[in-house]
Amino acid sequence: MRCPFCASENTQVKDSRPAEGGATIRRRRECADCGGRFTTYERVQLRELTVVKRSGRKVPFDRDKLARSIHIALRKREVEEERVERMINGIVRQLESGGEPEVSSQQIGELVMEGLRKLDDVAFVRYASVYRNFREAEDFCQFLSELKNRD
Repeated sequence: MRCPFCASENTQVKDSRPAEGGATIRRRRECADCGGRFTTYERVQLRELTVVKRSGRKVPFDRDKLARSIHIALRKREVEEERVERMINGIVRQLESGGEPEVSSQQIGELVMEGLRKLDDVAFVRYASVYRNFREAEDFCQFLSELKNRD
């Protein structure tokens, strides 16, 4: 593992323990060159996934990009990090166990919308505004009225 501070490959594991209910291994590491300490997480990956964008372009699935987009929607919302991680892990598991090596960005977006709807209403609307490309305030009003009618 390369040190994020000095890029040295001379790092040592100081502590390992299960995390996220045993689905992940958390490792505390220390760089032998600069003394920097950092944490890494090891997760099981069932298969390599490729995301097919709306344009038809194909890119490798990036769990971190998924997590970043969810965290942006949840910014300044009081949601426990453990619940967020469970949601992200659930989405990744659904995608990996789907049987297909390629998934559409729309499929990922819908899974995120479903997860955020259960997690936090404000984050759900924030994500929807980007995902559905809201252009004006009326788009929000229409979306919220559809949401009220669905419940």
